[in-house]
Amino acid sequence: MSSEPTGAHAEHGEHEGMTKKKIFQIFGVLLGITVIEFIIALWLVPAGRLPIHWANPIYIVLTLLKAFYIVAYFMHLKFEKIGLALAIIVPILFIIGLILVLTNESHYWVDLRPKL
Repeated sequence: MSSEPTGAHAEHGEHEGMTKKKIFQIFGVLLGITVIEFIIALWLVPAGRLPIHWANPIYIVLTLLKAFYIVAYFMHLKFEKIGLALAIIVPILFIIGLILVLTNESHYWVDLRPKL
């Protein structure tokens, strides 16, 4: 028999950084971000302490941060080679850019002048 690992054990060396301690640290970060989102949504915005036009970009940034942590650690993208990471990250950046451009251009169709 060969002394090389096969099957599920062959990739274990690449993922040694994911210990139980690290998993709970990432869980804590995700929990903290979620708590911040809930505080904004359930306390700051309804009480008028934070305007909604500031809250929405904050939600977007916090959601993208949570998505990064989930993809990087729980989907093991952080431990993959750079080519695979770029194959996923670059299209996502283009999609985000497209969303920003379409959001900016959505004003064009709205006629804000009062009708006489």
